[in-house]
Amino acid sequence: MATALLIIDVQRALCSGEYECYDIPRVINTINHLSARARKAGVPVLLIQHEEKDSPLTHGTEGWQLAEGLETSEKDLHVRKTTPDSFYQTNLQKLLPKEDFDSLVICGLQTDYCVNATVRQAHQLGYDVVLVADAHSTLDNGNMSAEDIIAEHNKDLAHLTGAMARIDVKPAADIISESPVNPVGAGLPAKA
Repeated sequence: MATALLIIDVQRALCSGEYECYDIPRVINTINHLSARARKAGVPVLLIQHEEKDSPLTHGTEGWQLAEGLETSEKDLHVRKTTPDSFYQTNLQKLLPKEDFDSLVICGLQTDYCVNATVRQAHQLGYDVVLVADAHSTLDNGNMSAEDIIAEHNKDLAHLTGAMARIDVKPAADIISESPVNPVGAGLPAKA
């Protein structure tokens, strides 16, 4: 069984200007280091992009494009979505069939919307999930700071377990090793 890395909604409209998420340069840098290790270990990287009509995320617009500074590869897979759940009415499950993939590493934007919905749905579908604690972000919501929202989601999602799957929350440095012996590293269990 294999692992895949999902990078959710790291798009220009959420990484600059009015809707710029908290600490975004550091978050993108952390994602870049993680995705470089994933690619080196042979872990598929999926770039997920949200689209919404008549918004800064309208398909094909400047804001919809992947963020400046986000490092990608021509081998990365792409998924377009229209709801917070990256699985809903998308090709994501076809790209990551349960018979081939049992673990997903998830990072990106926004913590309390698309990241939260995708982590929970992946868990419901039976994937083991690792949420990258230091590689997701959001905006202040009027009641809580972005920093507090991130911390709350890291705490609430950590170690959720069900009959079929679990969610762990770990920093990027602990997730994917470059070791060819154990390409999923200490962050996820190696499956026989």
